[in-house]
Amino acid sequence: MPLTLIDHPLADVLITQLRNKDTTQASFRDCCEKLTYLLIIEATRSFGTENIRVTTPLEVTDGVRWQREMTIVSILRAGIGMVDPIHKFFPHASVGYVGLERDEATAIAHRYYCKLPSLENRHVLIVDPMLGTAGSALQTIEICRRHGATDIGLIIMFAAPEGIEALKVKYPTLPVYAAVLDRELNAQKFLLPGLGDFGDRLFDTS
Repeated sequence: MPLTLIDHPLADVLITQLRNKDTTQASFRDCCEKLTYLLIIEATRSFGTENIRVTTPLEVTDGVRWQREMTIVSILRAGIGMVDPIHKFFPHASVGYVGLERDEATAIAHRYYCKLPSLENRHVLIVDPMLGTAGSALQTIEICRRHGATDIGLIIMFAAPEGIEALKVKYPTLPVYAAVLDRELNAQKFLLPGLGDFGDRLFDTS
């Protein structure tokens, strides 16, 4: 499975601010947005383009446009924080949502919501800030495949080695773009060193 990690000091600074328990909610949301910018740049590096001709105020010149449209699939709820930053680059991208809630006793995610646009012949990018066991990601990938997606990528911020390994086993060719690979999962299946519950910190809930 192709795993791309961001290698840039700007990402390192943003990751540190997200980890810090004293980071305010406003700063946390700002860091989430900026780190998403870096991730979408990497995730779209291999997207195909086609040549076009455009007219500038001075002359006609060569340019490019995307060959295919994009659909963003956000895993609720924390993935919501990554949708608007991607829309800044791709304002015409359609958006789908998959709601998955983790059982705190078993760490197994159960689906409670699913609303997807057409996924056929589109770049499909699944977004979720955290990858622990990969249960939510695996369920969402399968849902997207059942809805006709054939070109799927996964954008995350913090990944556990256990989750990456689970993805490799099931989808060895699916590209994953992450900001950082954390050390491990603890007994409660939270990432270490991690940052706590991303959704709670993003939306100021507990």
